[in-house]
Amino acid sequence: MSVAEPRRIVLFRHAKADWPEVADHERPLADRGRTDAPIAGRKLADTGLALDLALCSTATRTRETWKLAVQELPHRPKTVYEERIYEASPGELIAVLNEIPDDARNVVLIGHNPGVQGLAEVLAGSADGDAQRAMSRRGFPTSAFAVLTFEGSWKGLEPGAGTLTDYWAP
Repeated sequence: MSVAEPRRIVLFRHAKADWPEVADHERPLADRGRTDAPIAGRKLADTGLALDLALCSTATRTRETWKLAVQELPHRPKTVYEERIYEASPGELIAVLNEIPDDARNVVLIGHNPGVQGLAEVLAGSADGDAQRAMSRRGFPTSAFAVLTFEGSWKGLEPGAGTLTDYWAP
């Protein structure tokens, strides 16, 4: 594949988590999260994106979210569990994305706020009006996702390089 072809990154916040007496990294999904994650998966399938790669935080709630959401996709992408996504800043997330091989065209990153929302805002140099209005109005609640497109290689992904083309929140 040519690096000139558009690439897409889906930034997906984990579903609603519970607050049991466990370390934050080990928090499981709440009942609402177990309901919302498959719905988000169906909405992601509705975008028509054929995902090549999923980068998922190692936290319990992100792994559970992805396990429920991916079942709704017509094609299961290769999944890599990446501990650097947990508690990552937008800059740290860009560094992870810069390591993606260029044969991956469409990638989903399943992570946490404030990093995921911050990354969507930092990457979006421009936006589809409807997607931008929806994200501005709703923020980035649990199970939300944003789709951004950009041109070039993953190594060249930097702030302002993307266009926000789609946004969904439950």
